[in-house]
Amino acid sequence: MTNPLAPGSLAGKRALVTGSSRGIGADTIGYFAEAGARVVINYRNKEARAVKLADAILAAGGDAITVGADLTDPESVASMFEAVSAAYGGLDILVLNASGGMESGMAADYAMQLNRDAQVNVLTAALPLLSPGSRVVFVTSHQAHFIRTTPTMPEYEPVALSKRAGEDALRALIPELEAKGIEFVVVSGDMIEGTITATLLERANPGAISARKDAAGKLYNVSEFAAEVASAAVERIPADHTRYVGDTSDFAAED
Repeated sequence: MTNPLAPGSLAGKRALVTGSSRGIGADTIGYFAEAGARVVINYRNKEARAVKLADAILAAGGDAITVGADLTDPESVASMFEAVSAAYGGLDILVLNASGGMESGMAADYAMQLNRDAQVNVLTAALPLLSPGSRVVFVTSHQAHFIRTTPTMPEYEPVALSKRAGEDALRALIPELEAKGIEFVVVSGDMIEGTITATLLERANPGAISARKDAAGKLYNVSEFAAEVASAAVERIPADHTRYVGDTSDFAAED
């Protein structure tokens, strides 16, 4: 996938992407780094993958650091931003990409802890590092964004509800962000082929992803969707703060 960002277009910028040791987050980090940004690779337990990505960026002449953090732990989040402040002094781009809720062995309310509570806490903790003109990007799915009006697969519903709750809680902060000159945009996409979520959904409901692909006509892959997320970090913000990726004709808008 060709980088949607021009070489050098993010020179001097500092970007953190949560959950960026693999998948969409890792590819988004790669696009930012290629465009000249200094990047923070956040991971929970995939340190080796994060270090490998950072090493590749450094070898290519870029600037990257890795910072582990459990986003559901406020102390861990605080330590992450302390490390970012020490290394880069602040942030210009914050991409809230990390999400979950379908993992086995987690607490019953884990989806809400990660997809709502942690998102708000991460943004709140990041505010001292964000200056006027900086941008926050929240990554979600059509299945979550439209959950109030369009039912989704039962296996995904708890995640969808928690991600929509997270989006609503973040949107409630828009007046505060605007007062500080901080921009905010939501990127909503259909199911993405090759992600952990798609794999878990297919395991729980065989044929679910192929059925969605047939209905939509196309599903983005990881690198394609990451390119859209990277673009959303620099392009003009839509009036409703939402950038839709892929077809939305099967989803009913809210009244």
